[in-house]
Amino acid sequence: MTDQSDIPADKLTKAYIKLRAKRAEISAKYKEEDGALVRQQEILKNALLDYCENHNVESVRTSEGLFFRSTKTKYWTSDWEQMYSFIKEHDVPEFLDKRLNQTNVKQFLEENPDVLPKGMNVDTEYVISVRKK
Repeated sequence: MTDQSDIPADKLTKAYIKLRAKRAEISAKYKEEDGALVRQQEILKNALLDYCENHNVESVRTSEGLFFRSTKTKYWTSDWEQMYSFIKEHDVPEFLDKRLNQTNVKQFLEENPDVLPKGMNVDTEYVISVRKK
């Protein structure tokens, strides 16, 4: 990348906003077109599931490819307080994903600047935010 230090800040800002607007335009168009394709795909997926149900089969091989149905189970809670108690009681922390809530960690560390959990890594970097006038 070339040195941009000699370009006036107003020109850099204008160019940045122009690129952001173009990206937003492209993104909106993509989301619209992709949404239409997702809806069409959902219709076909339901037709294939109906085919399996109506023919009492789990898989079908065709000249165009193979499709099969399987079960997918999702788990969630509507009562986090009870879930946390259950996790503690049964010692099953693996029920939770291994990631930190960035907002809550930041708030805790701001309120407790002398407390840092062992193994916690912190990475801070400068970022630029640009707004229209």
